[in-house]
Amino acid sequence: MRPEVVQRLIAINRQFYQEFGDAFASTRRRVQPGVAQLLRRWKLTDRLLDLGCGGGQLARELARLGHRGGYLGLDFSPAVLAEAARQPAGYGALFLQADLTRPETWEEQVARAAPFDVIVAFAVLHHIPSHELRLRLLRTVRRLLHPQGHFYHSEWQFLNSVRLSRRIQSWERVGLSDSDVEPGDYLLDWRHGGEGLRYVHHFSLAELEALAQEAGFKVLETFFSDGENHRLGLYQVWRISS
Repeated sequence: MRPEVVQRLIAINRQFYQEFGDAFASTRRRVQPGVAQLLRRWKLTDRLLDLGCGGGQLARELARLGHRGGYLGLDFSPAVLAEAARQPAGYGALFLQADLTRPETWEEQVARAAPFDVIVAFAVLHHIPSHELRLRLLRTVRRLLHPQGHFYHSEWQFLNSVRLSRRIQSWERVGLSDSDVEPGDYLLDWRHGGEGLRYVHHFSLAELEALAQEAGFKVLETFFSDGENHRLGLYQVWRISS
């Protein structure tokens, strides 16, 4: 993908979260069922890095469960970070404004708290445009993760929903064409509190397996959850390959 197209897709999502950050946060007041299934596996003493932490709901749930291992959340949107900062008294969650598409700008700072026992990226990788940028982020995850730690992530499977599939828009709306983007790239509209547009990548299982191998990970587990048909979220657990 040409660099100017990558930057255009990043700009589309940045504009979306600037305009609809509050509205988006209002729809994410609870953790998804798939996330709830995973977080109960973690130790209360695990050191956790949350990539794309959004409004901080995962941190609130961890606080409720008595987590005390340290939590750091990263997100680029000031609007959702303002929501995330409203945490229960006594829980020492930390938050950092960071552009996940540019790990070189925050890796050194985050590495001071590494290694992390658990790194999560729920509903994040599908907003990172281009195979190259996703691989760069995942290799950063590998460097920050404890050798025996685990990386948990989820990817939106909107094509499993007829209703959500109707939100797919033509790339011409943003001055692009199908030939400009990579296979699996889509432009979706947003209809809550106004109309917006988002770039989203739809992952296949084969694509994730190849991406894990290239980034130096092994896929340990895959399952589907969330949504009206329990198939709108594709969850995976990765571990550093030996």
